[in-house]
Amino acid sequence: MRHELGPGSPVVLGAQNAHWAPEGAWTGEISVQQAEDAGARLVEIGHSERREHFGETDETVRRKVAAVLERGLVPLLCVGESEQVKQAGGSTDHVLGQVARALDGLGEADLARVLIAYEPIWAIGEHGRAATVEELAEPFAALDREHGAGVLGLLYGGSVDVGNAPELLGIAGVTGLFVGRAAWELDGYVRLLEIASRVAEG
Repeated sequence: MRHELGPGSPVVLGAQNAHWAPEGAWTGEISVQQAEDAGARLVEIGHSERREHFGETDETVRRKVAAVLERGLVPLLCVGESEQVKQAGGSTDHVLGQVARALDGLGEADLARVLIAYEPIWAIGEHGRAATVEELAEPFAALDREHGAGVLGLLYGGSVDVGNAPELLGIAGVTGLFVGRAAWELDGYVRLLEIASRVAEG
C-alpha cells in the first residue's frame, strides 16, 4: 500500500457493508458513522453477493463509496465479472466500467484513499475455481494503468490460498490479497502473512 490506513496496530477493523445515508428509516442497515463508532476504519462495498442478492447497483455502490470517504474511512471497492462475461472476452471492459462508475466525480485526494479489490465472480466462494496468472494479467494491467498510481492499492481476491499466494502477489499491479476461506483458520492466516511479508521483502 502507498500509505498507512491508520495509527497504532497494523491490524485494521472493517465492516462488510454500510448504507450511504447518514440517518433515516433504513431498517436492517447500519450507517457509515455506526461502522466507525464500532471501530471500523475500512468498509467493504460492492461485493458480488451484495450486487446479486441484495440488488446493489453501480449507483448505490457509488453513493456508498462517497459516504465512506466523507466520514474519513477507507472504501474497499469490490469489482469482478461473471463467467459469462469472461467467456465473451469482456472481463477488462466490465471491470474498468464498474470502477469508473463507482469512483465517478472523486478528486485525487479521495481516490488516494480507495482500495480496489478485483474478485472475478467465477473465482470466489465455495464453488469458485482458482484463476491462473494468465487470466488475471490483462485485467490487472488495465486496472494498474488506469488507477494504480491514484488509489491506495489494488488487491486480488478469489480462491486465494497458501499455494497460489506467491504467484498472485507477483502479478504486475497487485499490491495485496483479499482472502476468504484460506484465512478463516489461524494457521492459514499466519502463513499467508508470512508469504506476503517474504514477497514484500523481495
